[in-house]
Amino acid sequence: MQADYAIIGGGVVGLSVAWGLQRRGLRVVVLDGSDGDFRASRGNFGLIWVQGKGMRAPRYAEWTRGSAALWAAFAAELGEGTGRDLWLRQDGGYEVFFDDAEMARTAAAYEGLKARLWGDYPYEVLGGNALRREEPAIGPKAVGAILHGEDGHTSPLLLLHALADDFRRLGGRVLTGRQVVAVDRPNGFRVTCADGETVEAGKIVLAAGLGAATLGPMLGFLAPVRPQRGQILITEKLPKLLNRPTVDLRQVEEGGVQIGATNEEVGFDDGSSQRAMARLAARAVETVPALAKAQIVRSWAALRVMTPDGLPIYQESADMPGAFLVTCHSGITLAAAHALCLPDWLEGKCGAPDLAAFSEDRFSR
Repeated sequence: MQADYAIIGGGVVGLSVAWGLQRRGLRVVVLDGSDGDFRASRGNFGLIWVQGKGMRAPRYAEWTRGSAALWAAFAAELGEGTGRDLWLRQDGGYEVFFDDAEMARTAAAYEGLKARLWGDYPYEVLGGNALRREEPAIGPKAVGAILHGEDGHTSPLLLLHALADDFRRLGGRVLTGRQVVAVDRPNGFRVTCADGETVEAGKIVLAAGLGAATLGPMLGFLAPVRPQRGQILITEKLPKLLNRPTVDLRQVEEGGVQIGATNEEVGFDDGSSQRAMARLAARAVETVPALAKAQIVRSWAALRVMTPDGLPIYQESADMPGAFLVTCHSGITLAAAHALCLPDWLEGKCGAPDLAAFSEDRFSR
């Protein structure tokens, strides 16, 4: 099988890149793993989140904001191609605080970031009364919140389905249940799978999440990714409680409230922890007291893909030019940029985004 690009990894990151390349007329094949693989896309919280990103890395703040600004057009194009409503709601989101000093420190940090971004970083500090005028369900212990108008949320599973459906509609191919075992360069690239399937491609993109730790070195990448567990609780369907999401609460279209998420360094253990779930529930009730009477109907844990500094990696291999590593832990937020901007970088187009700040050079230094 021959293609212009072979994408290793069929999650949101891999499919966003694949869809973006395919819509430009390139021939793309996606090699996806098995259902038993660790899949961050299926356990994602679903936020499109700007605030807090890039506090020490302004280029990351710019990249994140750029993707958030593209999300409405991105969702509309996917919806037109597939007939799917991605449940995109993007009219702001909150970080809720229970301590005045902590809120003041965070606001001061945002002012510092705003200065580094030439004054362009829109956010609003809401006191407790102002917050409850916007969100009457927020409890009395909350002293206020920071509202960022570029934040929002969507359905990760609907996004994943829409990307796969529209990618195929445009002529792309997804090969599922494939475990990549070797990549060599007889003429271009040849990707070999455990079942003997081979794909020949002019370029390859490694977007395999945690799998990059194993596959990356064979392509000349450091690929310093590690798992970080996040757990999520889902309530029964409830009447309208929240107009906008918070960093750890969002009400989905059907009415259930999604409660998250933990940040646990437990290796590759993706099991649920009762202690962690209890902490999530307690925080949720403190934020929205009405949740104390809600039934939890399901929960899950998933493994994020984390780099040492939390920033994405976009790198072309020095050993095997034409091979690229694309990995991040904000695959939903960055999906629009990966689909609409990253193809220019992969193709070396004039005006492509400057992604030098996200190369692996920062780790070797």
